[in-house]
This record gives sequence, structure tokens and C-alpha cells, in this order.
Amino acid sequence: MSNILTDRQAEELNKAIIAYLGVIGAENTAAAFRQEGNIAASFDDATRKKYEGLLEKKWTSVVRLQKKVLELEQQNQRLQSELDSTTPTSLLRKNQDPTSWLPRAPARHTLQSHRNPITCVAFHPVFSSLASGSEDTTIKIWDWELGELERTVKGHTKAVLDVDFGGPRGGTLLASCSSDLTIKLWDPSDEYKNIRTLPGHDHSVSCVRFVPSGAAGSPSSGNLLVSASRDTTLRVWDVTTGYCVKTIKGHADWVRDVAPSFDGRWLVSAGNDQTARLWDASSGEAKCTFLGHEHVIECVALAPPVSYSHLASLAGLKKPPPLSSSAEFIATGSRDKTIKIWDGRGTLIKTLVGHDNWVRAIVFHPGGKYILSAGDDKMIMCWDLTQEGRCVKKVEDAHSHFVSCMRWAPRVVKDVPNGDAPNGTVVNGIAKKKEEEAAKAGIRCVIATGSVDLNVRVFAS
Repeated sequence: MSNILTDRQAEELNKAIIAYLGVIGAENTAAAFRQEGNIAASFDDATRKKYEGLLEKKWTSVVRLQKKVLELEQQNQRLQSELDSTTPTSLLRKNQDPTSWLPRAPARHTLQSHRNPITCVAFHPVFSSLASGSEDTTIKIWDWELGELERTVKGHTKAVLDVDFGGPRGGTLLASCSSDLTIKLWDPSDEYKNIRTLPGHDHSVSCVRFVPSGAAGSPSSGNLLVSASRDTTLRVWDVTTGYCVKTIKGHADWVRDVAPSFDGRWLVSAGNDQTARLWDASSGEAKCTFLGHEHVIECVALAPPVSYSHLASLAGLKKPPPLSSSAEFIATGSRDKTIKIWDGRGTLIKTLVGHDNWVRAIVFHPGGKYILSAGDDKMIMCWDLTQEGRCVKKVEDAHSHFVSCMRWAPRVVKDVPNGDAPNGTVVNGIAKKKEEEAAKAGIRCVIATGSVDLNVRVFAS
């Protein structure tokens, strides 16, 4: 008898083995085993039926449990390394301070419904709605707090490549763009009805962003929309009329991404020609070209003013730029696996190396201290600007396939005298301390990512 099993357990195992041998048709072996294992004659065919499948079930559950143990050991290792690199006081501060919050596995919600890879995500500026676009031609609207699908929005005939919420204050719209060469505007307050289609681009439209108006003292909302396309142009649209008011030319190839500054004065774009470009939004003139990447630039992000003090010291400046100025620092992510940080004059400040594959998405932490990036190595990486841009956190296997997009939830909207910009920057000359307090107060510790694995994930505190 086995030293590990009790008599009762050994007897049960022997019965399960006989039942299994019967199932696979090994009757001779079963008979021999019955004799050598001293199985009682009372173990007849009727009793044997109860034991059929038991061995297979035990076997698969052991394999499943081994996998689970392995996953838990890896998670334990990650948490242990986090603990090792923090002190009790910094841990306490991190828990309380939203400016230091960083995403961690596992995600709070994994949202599943798309039938093809996810290309884009965007948060509603006020409500807990999250839009995701996919190669399956649909847009899905989720409640990111509950992790539930609210509706599926159909209208595009090819892959949806980008989505963005914005528009006039109190009249938020959803914009989407597609490989079908069109941009569509949807009204969230009227069951996401398609209120306008904007044709004009000659090839796939890769990116669409609402441009804040940002006039002094006004809330940063506006009627303008900027789009980037494979036809090498940027176009600026008036969402109230649907007219294209400006076509910006300068890129030599597919424009992958575009980002407006918080005050709407500047646009930064990048793409397959391996350059990023800074444009004057009102005149359409190029102010600066950023040269240095060795492959396609997939994504761009403009630094919020709250990060100027950290970036100024990284750039070796004695004094940070004023908080009211925009497009002072820019980050770009590329297929060359690097992230580059530039000043607004095109000088390269820092190259962040760490990703093992294409960098597909970058966002500045609204607290100003970090840059977060995601890419085809399935990771989210967090870079600390106060530590020379060192990677201080990795969310490994954030998805099981390439991470294609990432957005940070906008600030909690409050009616403050000077207005909040949607990207989390307080505009026009508020005293620094007040500005920092306002920054902390409004931060939502929520990130959404989308992936080729068909999942949208929500990481939240």
C-alpha cells in the first residue's frame, strides 16, 4: 500500500483506475489490475459507472491548480519586489496621494465583447462611460465603474481606428474615425445617434481629437476637431457645421497620431516618416520638427504644466516655464522601442529605453511626476521624471497580446473660476500651491487599455 495515501484513498484510486481502464477498452488490463489490487467483487459494472471520468477530472484539476499556484507565486514575487523597494512611510504616502498612484495587476475589470482587435479607448469627461473602438467596425460603450457593456454603436463600414469625447461645454460629443475614410460624430445624450459624418480624407483616418478653445478664463471646450490620416495630412473641422476649416500638410508619410495642447494653440503630430511635428493650430504653420527616432512614431503626448518643474530639471533648466504656457515638452513613442522626451524647440532631453517591442501608447500622469507607456511587449511601464526618467514600475502581462492603446480617465469636473482642461491642467496663472492642490483634488486613479487580445482592461485604485 502507498505510504502517501490512506487505505481508503488508495482503494478509491484503484477503483478510479479500473473505471478508466474500462472506458478506454483495456479490459484485460482491468481484469489483471482488479486481481492484483484486491478489488472486492462488490465493485460491479453499476458501481464502476460512478467512478468513470473521476481520474480525468482529478488530473485536469491538478494541472489547473499547478498553473494557478504558478500565477500566484509570480504575483507574490511582484508584490514582494514592490515592498522591497518602498519604505513604510512612502507606502503610506502612495496610498493617500493620487499624484503617486500607479496601475497594478490585476485589472479591476476585463471588458469583453469585441470580435476583433481593439484599436482605441476614450473616457467620457463627466460620466463613468468608456468608449472602445475595434477592427470589428463597432464602438462599444461601457460603464467602467461597474464593468458592464452599455451599448454597441454601429455605423462605420471598416475598422474604427480612434475615438475621443469632447466638444462644446455641456454638449459632449463622441468622435470616431475609421479606415472607411470618414469621421463620425455621435450624440451620447441621444442614445449615441450619428449626427454627422465628415468625409474629406483620401485614406484611412488614424486619429481624431477635440481641440480645446482654452481662451483666458473660459472652460476648455470648443467646436474644433483635428484628425490625422494615412493621406499624410492633418485636417481641422468645425463640429457644428461639419466643414473642414483647415488642411495641414508637411508630413511625408502616414500620420499616425495627433495631440492638441491644453489651450488649443498647438498641435503635435507624428507618423511613418519617423518625425514628430509641432504646428500652430490657428495658422497651420510648422513651428518645429523632432528628429531622432529610427522607426515609425506611433504616439505623441504633450506634457501637462504640472509636470514642467520635473521636466525642467531633467532638461537642465534653472527655472520651469510658466504654467500658463503650452507645448513646452513633448513625448513620443516609437517602433524603435524607445520613448523620447523633447522640449518645444525640438531638443532631445531624454531617451527612455526598456520596452522589448513597439511602443504604442504614452500618457503623462496627471500628477506630473510620471510618464506611462504601453506596447507590443504586453507591458505597461511607469517612468519617474524625478529620477532621471527611471522605470519604477512594470505591469507585466497587462494583456495577453499587444497593447494597442491606453488612456487616463479625465479629472473630476468641477466648476472652478478658471476652468479645468480635459487633460488635467489648470489654466492661466493660478498660484503654484493652489494649482498643486487642485491637481491632487481632481485626479481619477483610473486607466483603460485595449489590446489585440480583444479585451479592454480598466486599472483603478
